Amino acid sequence: MKCVLMNKNREVLIAEYVENLSVFSEIYEIKNIEYAPLIVSNTYKNTNDITRVLTDWFKGRGIPAWRDKLDILLSRLNISSPEILLDKSFALSLSDQYWIKEVDSDIKYDDINFFDHSFDASEFVEATFSNTNGTIKNEATLKTPNNTTDGMLRKSWIIENGKRVLLKGGYKNEILQPFNEVLASTICDKLGFNHVTYKLDIIKDKIVSKCECFINKDTELIPAYQVLHGIIKEEDKNNAYEEYIKILEEKGIINVREKLENMLILDFLIMNEDRHLNNFGIIRDVNTGKWLDVAPIFDNGQSLNLPYYNDDEIIISGEGRFFYNVDKFDNIIKNVSDFKRLDISKLDNIVEEFDKLLHNYQEITHLSDKRINLLCVLLNRQINKLKKLQEDN
Repeated sequence: MKCVLMNKNREVLIAEYVENLSVFSEIYEIKNIEYAPLIVSNTYKNTNDITRVLTDWFKGRGIPAWRDKLDILLSRLNISSPEILLDKSFALSLSDQYWIKEVDSDIKYDDINFFDHSFDASEFVEATFSNTNGTIKNEATLKTPNNTTDGMLRKSWIIENGKRVLLKGGYKNEILQPFNEVLASTICDKLGFNHVTYKLDIIKDKIVSKCECFINKDTELIPAYQVLHGIIKEEDKNNAYEEYIKILEEKGIINVREKLENMLILDFLIMNEDRHLNNFGIIRDVNTGKWLDVAPIFDNGQSLNLPYYNDDEIIISGEGRFFYNVDKFDNIIKNVSDFKRLDISKLDNIVEEFDKLLHNYQEITHLSDKRINLLCVLLNRQINKLKKLQEDN
């Protein structure tokens, strides 16, 4: 299919697109490369061959092959692969404004985007979170922004009180992730960090986190991996943190270091093991191309893991991701230059609040008192470590 990659109502490029495979096989014409996804436009500056990076970016919009219980979801949706979903609704997303259409189509972004237009996600929610069998009955279920959700956790966009809200479950039989999201939100509220607010809900007898979409029809989320792609060479990956700050500052974003330090502080407190280059980034204005700000802190679920514990102690390796490296949290936190600005006393009741939250849902989660206690001990330990760092600096 000869198609046009669009950014809202701007033509970005014309290409040959292989349906059901999510592959671009040939680029016919460049229209407005400055409005392309950042990873594509940056690649174009260095080489005219953007076919592969365009395909990789596009495939990355879809549900990944490692999505929890993907086989069950595909069976219930009555499709053979997640790539097929990208063709069902122009590859529209709630994270940006890119979409594709046939080259001779006169359809407009304003006619189809999911920021302005409603969608029915009820059957997708059923297919994602329910324990029951059966396939969808309504083809409209396949025409939603749920076709473009990344990550390993089961998730679904819904519309609630007119707002676009993302539901996200735990991983396999682990149910702590939604609680970690709420804990992270509470910590950020208390410390004054810019963040996405998460709440708990029960969907199909499962506890999920829910958050409102922080992108609108005039903005896009650009993850850090796109910002750094093609810039950081293998031998320079240890300097990625400083290079990332430099790039954002040169684009006019203010207080970059402090905002990134806030994320590192949160990850230290909750021992977030999964701060990869796809779950932090920047917000860009799609109409002007202006870089607006660091994205609010989001996606904090892979935290407070307790792989080994006994009656006497918690044994934690304590390693997280720091750009391209994996390192101990005690080392990563050394990249924070200023602890004095924090009022850590605002966290004085957070352990008790977390304990209460976990016990309130204990009949559903079946978390033992022992595990809840150990989680709270671990959180309290990290807070005390942060207090000690503040005293020593």
